[in-house]
Amino acid sequence: MSSAPPPPPSLNPDAPPRVVRAPPRRPPPRAPGPPPWAERRPAVSVDLDRGRRWVRTEVDGVRAASLPARHRLRVEGNRWQRDWKVSEVAARVLALPPADAHAVDAVLNCWAGRFARRNFPLLIREITISGSLKHAVHVFRWMKIQENYCARNDIYGMMIRLHARHNQVDQARGLFFEMQEWRCKPDTDTYNSLIHAHARAGQWRWAINIMDDMQRAAIPPSRTTYNNVINACGAAGNWKKALELCKKMTENGVGPDLITHNIVLSAFKNGAQYSKAIAYFEIMKSSKVAPDTCTMNIVIHCLVKVALYGEAIELFNSMRERRTICPPDVVTYTSIMYSYSVCGQAENCKAVFDMMVAEGVRPNIVSYNALLGAYASHGMHTEALETFKLLKQNGFKPDIVSYTSLLNAYGRSALPEKAREVFNEMRKNACKPNKVSYNALIDAYGSAGMLKEAISLLHEMEQDGIQPDVISISTLLTACGRCRQPTKIGIILAAAKSRGIQLNTVAYNSGIGSYLSLGDYKKALELYTSMRTGNVKPDAVTYNILISGSCKLGRYVESLNFFEDMMDLNIHLTKEVYSSVICSYVKQGKLTEAASTFNSMKESGCFPDVLTYTTMIKAYSDDGSWRRAWDLFKEMESNDIQPDAIVCSSLMEALNKGGQPERVLQLMEFMKQKQIQLNQKAYFEIISSCTMLRDWKTASQIIEHLDSSLSSISFGTLNHILNFLGKCGRTESMMKLFYKMVTACSTVGLSTYTILLRNLLVVGKWRKYVEVLQWMEDAGICPTLYMYQNVLPYIWRDNSMDYVTLMQEKINALREKVT
Repeated sequence: MSSAPPPPPSLNPDAPPRVVRAPPRRPPPRAPGPPPWAERRPAVSVDLDRGRRWVRTEVDGVRAASLPARHRLRVEGNRWQRDWKVSEVAARVLALPPADAHAVDAVLNCWAGRFARRNFPLLIREITISGSLKHAVHVFRWMKIQENYCARNDIYGMMIRLHARHNQVDQARGLFFEMQEWRCKPDTDTYNSLIHAHARAGQWRWAINIMDDMQRAAIPPSRTTYNNVINACGAAGNWKKALELCKKMTENGVGPDLITHNIVLSAFKNGAQYSKAIAYFEIMKSSKVAPDTCTMNIVIHCLVKVALYGEAIELFNSMRERRTICPPDVVTYTSIMYSYSVCGQAENCKAVFDMMVAEGVRPNIVSYNALLGAYASHGMHTEALETFKLLKQNGFKPDIVSYTSLLNAYGRSALPEKAREVFNEMRKNACKPNKVSYNALIDAYGSAGMLKEAISLLHEMEQDGIQPDVISISTLLTACGRCRQPTKIGIILAAAKSRGIQLNTVAYNSGIGSYLSLGDYKKALELYTSMRTGNVKPDAVTYNILISGSCKLGRYVESLNFFEDMMDLNIHLTKEVYSSVICSYVKQGKLTEAASTFNSMKESGCFPDVLTYTTMIKAYSDDGSWRRAWDLFKEMESNDIQPDAIVCSSLMEALNKGGQPERVLQLMEFMKQKQIQLNQKAYFEIISSCTMLRDWKTASQIIEHLDSSLSSISFGTLNHILNFLGKCGRTESMMKLFYKMVTACSTVGLSTYTILLRNLLVVGKWRKYVEVLQWMEDAGICPTLYMYQNVLPYIWRDNSMDYVTLMQEKINALREKVT
């Protein structure tokens, strides 16, 4: 039946308007949730007299007025019963000592709300939120003996999660079996809580078995279930199982989310599968799952581990550009600082640290330690000390890593006394040194040549309850080579044997290297033989030490024999080994074999470095093949290998020998563009090329820049420059350079004066010639008889009889002295 139409509007204009009232609105239905008496709500108390304010959370629970009649009468008639809120009961229980179970029971027995079973889950919730396990166990035990208690899944779930938080896995598993005895059927949340407990403890097999039990109980695993199990496998480094579970998760229709992807990436990281983590990240991006800061931190860490520093920094910059979506945190900045530290770029490490502070990210102790480590690796003890002080000023307590980094900074700066002061301060501040600290101090003493003090630290370690390890022995063996004490090597090896320390490859390398640096080839060979008989596999570093060391001792045949041994063992050839072998061939004059090895090096994908190119260019220079040397230099430039002064000067020598002085000057301009400092040999070759070209203008410009480096140039090079200026008729420039030589150098020899006198006489400046002779006498250098005789014709020509008489007296005095 349809409703009646509304009445027509009134036609009388004077009639009052008709008001139509809307029906009253019904209140919206209450959203599903806990009842008001079970809600947690904030409460604030203010004490105006004392100026204090407290903020707490209150839960009412079922009060005495809502109890059944039989229990309400008992409460009202007993003056010992208290109508407390649930939050008040929890506060009173938590204020008691955890070991006083009787006091806990007394408080609970005075609570009127114990007669309402609906209060029990609320009380357990408040106790578990506080994190006090012992109080929760007491309350749960008391609860189970109450007449009106009824076992519930949520109570057991909260207790299992609390035990998991305290890593008490056996107790959590016991509660799981107990709840089934009380006829409580575990649900998804219960299983997830138990799996999470085993995941936190690293028991991934238990976690998988529980998930299998969950499926047998016809409870489908949720995404949280899979994430917990995958996390358990990943935390234990079992990345294969984690990846298998991720695939199984997808097959079962439970798609992975961002948390799943982060857990899998963490599994790869914990299992040292850094390349797989990077590949998985690319797959993750193709699946259109937006990464978060945690994802980026893991990927940056993996990129740094595989030495892809450029990609790590690009990812970091992209995070800064999208800071509203994926902002970098302190872990991100610290990872980038570590990458710069590994690359040896302490300045960039400090720049990232300052950037972090400027962008409002507070550094932690790990960030400070990363900066300290960067300074320590370069021996920048002043900067390291400033960072150490800043760490303490900002409220952080230095840990063992902080002290060890500062100690290492002093050790690398050859300041062992300062390193010892840091070591003593560490002990004074109740920070017990570990093996790394002792080894750093041993290295500090060894690097400074204080081998006796370094060896004494072995006994100090043992007195401190720390057993020396193979790193301690390796450090001492290296120190023996630095201190040139071969007899100590045997003592240290005997000390390692008596302590049961098995030498590894690094230790043998240190010993062999020390023997070869001291020229004791026989001992080095004995140690290498002992290494092979002791089933310690040599590596590329071992053979590089043997090949280069033998080559330096002139044992070229033996060095190539070691190379053949390395090839027989199928050890991967490094660029250092290739360079040593090439050097050995060059020293023997086998240029064809050296060139063949050089080509094999490039074909194997082991790109030559600047040292290898220098060796080959020098070999071609000695052979007179300037064209090959020039082509090799161009190849070096095309491969983006920055040449140094040694390469350039070697090439200049080859070009001058091949009659290519123009190319020498071209190479000089290249060095200026690349800001490569000219060395002594380069100066000599440039002046030689100017001599051949008679280019006195370029030579003069070069000489003008000699002031700052004059003391580092040999007298032979300077004499060559003087002679060139004299031959070009630049007498004034020649004398100016001579004055600079006298100022910068302590002594000037007879050869230098001979060049000056010869060139002065050529241009007829005999008066300056006589003055230079007087300078020689004043400097304690006796001029030769021919020097006096050579100037006489010029003096006779000008009819300067006073000078003729003087020269004759000098000649007669010199003849009398000889006879």
